[in-house]
Parts: sequence; structure tokens; C-alpha cells
Amino acid sequence: MNPTVLDTPEALADFSNKTVATDELASLAKLNFNALSAKYAPTHRLVILMTTLLLMTLILIAHHQPWLALPTEVKVVFEVAQWVIGTIGLLAYLYNYFADPKKQYSLREQDISYQSGLVFNKTVCQPILRVQHVELKRGPIERKVGLASLQVFSAGGAMHTFEIPGLDYDNAENIRQYILSHKDLTQHG
Repeated sequence: MNPTVLDTPEALADFSNKTVATDELASLAKLNFNALSAKYAPTHRLVILMTTLLLMTLILIAHHQPWLALPTEVKVVFEVAQWVIGTIGLLAYLYNYFADPKKQYSLREQDISYQSGLVFNKTVCQPILRVQHVELKRGPIERKVGLASLQVFSAGGAMHTFEIPGLDYDNAENIRQYILSHKDLTQHG
């Protein structure tokens, strides 16, 4: 039988497993969250609206195009598709109208947190020491309105741990730089 790490007297002297009083733990409810940029919510809703209208227009053009006679069954499918896309677009617009203002983030010395959700609230916290890398993501619309999304990748994960959308570009760049410089100081200090 192989000895475990705690089998030596020195290891047992350093080992501790004390009870933690849960009422003394730091509470996520006490975090000071920051709102996203005021430009984020209207821009996000505009993207949803424009995407919905574009898809509905493409289906309308395909439905009424003069070059090819479509069977009645196909025309019915196009009509149903328009209603489905319109309904999904409207629901997405309404959901984000109420959900986007609830998205917020918090940056502390040792961690970064992101909170979102309308029906089900979700808070994700990432210790800065465990951050593998941080990326800024900007699409053409985000660039146009001066926004960026901050993606935080944890050590050992291929996908990002979470993404904070709708940050002003300069603010996102400052947060990114803070995380990277603070991470280096804590690892080498």
C-alpha cells in the first residue's frame, strides 16, 4: 500500500480542516456592481430588430420572387417561417428589453464577477489569479458605437469562463490591462 501525503508527521502538523462559519463568509449580494454602458441595451435591441427584419425580408423576397413558380406547400412554409421568425424576434426583443439592464459586473483586487439573468439570476466570479488570458471582442456594430465585450478565460479551459458585453471600449481595455498586470504581480510577487 502506498503512503499518502498526510502519512508523514510533518504533513499532519501543517494540515488543517477547521469548520468555517458560513455567516462570516463574504456575500455576493454585497458586491458593488457596475452597470454596462448606456449604449449597450439600445444597440443590442437594434441588432435583434434588424436581424429579424432582414430574415423576414429575405423570406418575403423568396416567397414572392417572379422567376420560379413555387408549389402551394412551399408558399405555406414561407408564410409559417415568417410568422415564426417574427414571433421569435419579438420575444427576443422584449426579453432583452428587460434583461439587458440587469447585466452588471464587479472588479475587485482579487476577482472579477458578472451578473445576468431576468428570470434566473446568475453570478459568475473568477479569481484573477486563475485567469489564463483576457480578450476584447468587437464586431462592426460594437466598433461603430464604441463598445467592446470582455472575454475572461480561466486556466485549463478552452472556452471563455464568461463574457461581459457592452463595456465602453476604453473601460474594457483598462479592465483587461488591470487583470493582466495584477495577475503578473500576484504570480511573481
